[in-house]
Amino acid sequence: MNPKTAIKIMLGLLVCVILFHLSIILKITPYEITWGGRLKNDTEMYIFEAISLLISLLLFLVLLIKGEYVKDFISTKVVNTILWIFIILFGLNTIGNIVAETILEKSFAVLTLASVILILIILNKGKKRAHSNSNVLKT
Repeated sequence: MNPKTAIKIMLGLLVCVILFHLSIILKITPYEITWGGRLKNDTEMYIFEAISLLISLLLFLVLLIKGEYVKDFISTKVVNTILWIFIILFGLNTIGNIVAETILEKSFAVLTLASVILILIILNKGKKRAHSNSNVLKT
């Protein structure tokens, strides 16, 4: 899979995740079935969901930059570092989802694991492309 395809898939997944978090904030989806059932009131839900939305929007923006859909205003090194941080977060989240109590949260393990794999493809393919371009310049 090429990195552009992986970026497009990740952007699509993120749109779904953002819509899911918005459905919780709008109380379409009950927050009791999320966050391991640990949220006790609306205030906690709004805080957790606002943080989740901000994190999702950050990843969305970073992927837009990586895919060259928007002008890069941060360096490639910073973009790649942020993506590595997301790999770690999604890896830990996958483990958390696997041991979750609800089937809904367990099913999100597939999404977070897929995200890890897609971001690895985005990072590794980009690295190979940059390496092959530098070899062309040397010849």
